[in-house]
Parts: sequence; structure tokens; C-alpha cells
Amino acid sequence: MTSLPTRPLGRTGMEITRVGFGAWAIGGGGWVAGWGPQDDDESVAAIRHAVESGINWVDTAAIYGLGHSEEVVARALSVFADADRPYVFTKCGVLPDPSDPMLPNLWVGDPASIRREVEGSLARLSVERIDLYQMHWPPRDATPVELYWQTLLDLRAEGLVASVGMSNHSLDLLERAEAIGHVESMQPPFSLINRVAGGDVVPWCASHDTGVVVYSPMQSGLLTGSFGVERVAAMPADDWRSRNAEFQPPKLAANIALADALRPVAERHGTTVGSVAIAWTLAFDGVTGAIVGARRPDQIDGWIGAATLELGSQDLAEIAAAIGRTGAGAGPLGPPRAL
Repeated sequence: MTSLPTRPLGRTGMEITRVGFGAWAIGGGGWVAGWGPQDDDESVAAIRHAVESGINWVDTAAIYGLGHSEEVVARALSVFADADRPYVFTKCGVLPDPSDPMLPNLWVGDPASIRREVEGSLARLSVERIDLYQMHWPPRDATPVELYWQTLLDLRAEGLVASVGMSNHSLDLLERAEAIGHVESMQPPFSLINRVAGGDVVPWCASHDTGVVVYSPMQSGLLTGSFGVERVAAMPADDWRSRNAEFQPPKLAANIALADALRPVAERHGTTVGSVAIAWTLAFDGVTGAIVGARRPDQIDGWIGAATLELGSQDLAEIAAAIGRTGAGAGPLGPPRAL
């Protein structure tokens, strides 16, 4: 096993590596936010390679592949002794439309539904306790944040989960949740393209000792340096990215140009474009770690360098200039200390 640097995830007591394995894509296709066909054996190999490379946490969700991602994670981790087993984070509150999984998901905060979900996740993951349980999205069933957040706090008190957090929640909802029980972690989308969290949620978390694990730091592949118009055009119909605005004109050209602008920084550090994109998110005070997906073992080798990469002031200034020049995305141009 390789060792990687860690940081404390807020007050949870967990020390996590700067990058974690994201298990969204390995859920496969057949649902509205799927990534197209996926080979389970390759998924298992990818997770095991991540752990053997030093990564000590895996992030999944009950909705990914309609439960399949959690099952694959359990299969992959079954070979590891307790001392080597990574932390497992999962999420609740998102259910498939019962009439058609290709229709928009349902965002549900009903306490009874959450309790059914946690039991399902425990069974699929083959664990007695989930290390971090997160509310995936703010519900659309009129359940107030105070009610569903209290449900998660209760699950922690009952020992079914060790820590609880939020994902995709606004400052207002975080404040309301914090008023009844500490929000131990937050999971916002954050990348060089989607930079909004760097100006609001991340600073709030830093000031409240709330750990932050950002997702899509490479903007679902756009910032790997390997994406072009032809690759986007070849995406299968059940890959959600084929319908996403960031993968369509006019945004696609600006996003590809921004990825290309990272190449000199990557060359200077002897690393990859993807690693630079991830390291940029980790340069913000308050960001504990970044969730990075992989569908094959070799993909991990393309970004694991971000776990130890520290971008300097010259790098950050160069990247800020590239953002301004390309006009890609929205949000702060970089960490406040570097601007």
C-alpha cells in the first residue's frame, strides 16, 4: 500500500487523503444520470487500484446505477483487511421515477424514506455502519431542512452512520441545518469551470469547521485534457454528459480552451492536466479533498498526482489569466490569497 498525505475532515475524526475515489460512473447506464455501459470487473479493478495507490475513501450514492454502484463498491472492498479498508461515504434523498428511470429523479426528504434508504445502503455496501451519510440534494417534496437533517442526526445517534453531511445545499439551508446540529461535511460541485462554491459555500465551511469534499473537479472529464469535439459527439445516448450544456456549443469550445491552457502548468510540474485541475480546487482554504471518478485502473494514474501537487502563486496567476481569457465558467478566478 502506498501512503498519501491526509487532512482532517472537519470534526468527524476522519483523516482523509486529498483525493478520493468517486463511484458515480461505475453505476453504469440505464438511468437518467448514468454514464453509459460500464464493465463491473474494470470498476472493481479501478477501486482496488485506487486503494492500493493510497486513497483512503470512496464516495458513492444509493441512486448511482439504482444501487449498483454501492454493490460494486462492496465487491471491490471485500478483499481488504479492516486495517486497509477505506472509508465509505454514500448519500440519500434521491430516488428513481418509478415509472421510468430515464425520467428526472425524485428528490425526497421524507424521514421514513430516508430510513428505508439507509437500510438499503447498509445491505448493499455490506457494512454495519456507514462512515459518512449525506443528504444528496435539497428535497422537492416540501420536507423542511430541519426535519430531514434531524433524521440524519438521529441515524448518527443510533449508530447506523458515523458522520453526517450535506451535498448540493445552499448557504441558507446550511445555516438552518447548523442551527439544530453541526453539519460535519459538505459536498459541492467545484471545478475551474463551475467555480461558484469557492465564493460562498467553501468559505462558510471553513469558518464553521465543516469538512468539504468537492465533486467533479475535472468537470466530468472536460478538464482531463483528453476531451475534444469528436469525443463528445461519440458519447452514447445514455451518457448524461451528451445532454449537458457544458459539453455543447458554445460552452464546449471555451472549456476545451481552458483545459489546453493548463498544459504549460502541468509540464512545469511534470504532471497531467487533470491533476492540475484537481489541485486548483484543493488550493482553496476549507477544501479537504476532491472526489475524482475513474472507470479503469489506468485513469487513476492520470490524476493521483493531485494528491501531492501544490500549486504556487505563479501557477494560480497563470490559471486565473486563462480563465479570464477563455471566458469559461463562472465564479472566483482562484483562491482569495492568490489574487
